[in-house]
Amino acid sequence: MHNISRLAVLLFAGAIVSAPVLAQSKTFVTVNGQAIPQSVYDAFLSEQKAQGAQDGPELQNAVREELIRRQLLAQEAKKQGLDKKGTVPGQVELAKQAVLIRAYLGDYVRAHPITEDRLKAEYETIKNNIGSTEYKARHVLVKTEDEAKAVIAKLDKGEKFADLAKQSVDPGSKDNGGELGWNSPAAYVKPFGEALSKLKKGEYTKAPVKTDFGYHVIELEDTRAANPPPYEQVKPQLEQRLGQQQIEQLVKDLREKAKVN
Repeated sequence: MHNISRLAVLLFAGAIVSAPVLAQSKTFVTVNGQAIPQSVYDAFLSEQKAQGAQDGPELQNAVREELIRRQLLAQEAKKQGLDKKGTVPGQVELAKQAVLIRAYLGDYVRAHPITEDRLKAEYETIKNNIGSTEYKARHVLVKTEDEAKAVIAKLDKGEKFADLAKQSVDPGSKDNGGELGWNSPAAYVKPFGEALSKLKKGEYTKAPVKTDFGYHVIELEDTRAANPPPYEQVKPQLEQRLGQQQIEQLVKDLREKAKVN
């Protein structure tokens, strides 16, 4: 027996609770005189198949029974006036909006696909930003310039960078000798990346490097030739990234044109 996924139930809760809005649709089944539209059944069934459920009589019956159960519960909720109580009307409206937004964005993306040329151009831009060299760095991050100068003074006297890193306020590296691993300068905030790229192997910054995070003392451990992953390997991530940018621009344009009082 198929079990209807909780995710699908949540996604379509608003549509089922607000079924009278779809009254003009063909009726799939009637529960206590109230119709469940065919469109609700079709949508719920499609969602299950999209999640990997095998279509057939068993799944179709499971969807039917789930819709009936939910209709019964919704009817009882309305008898008690819960559809007009507290934040419930707002939650129903938000659920309806979510379905509409998903449908609209799906149509928009299909109508404005990310071209192969644009994907490759983005790949080349990222490769150029990365550059030809990767740097293995570590740092000590402190809150004040005086603290950073004190760290540099101790390094000048021969104290070990790894020991001094224990006072760093960067929780991700302080217990690992300040290690940041291999990255290009572009992976860091601009002041940090610029300072790092000027160091030679084994050198550390002789002056504190200020960023929005605080004051850094940076040491360059080693360098190597950058070896970016091939285009086909990162293409899905590029599609996702450009798709997100596309949606963000769409929303920005709509917001700029909107009259909000």
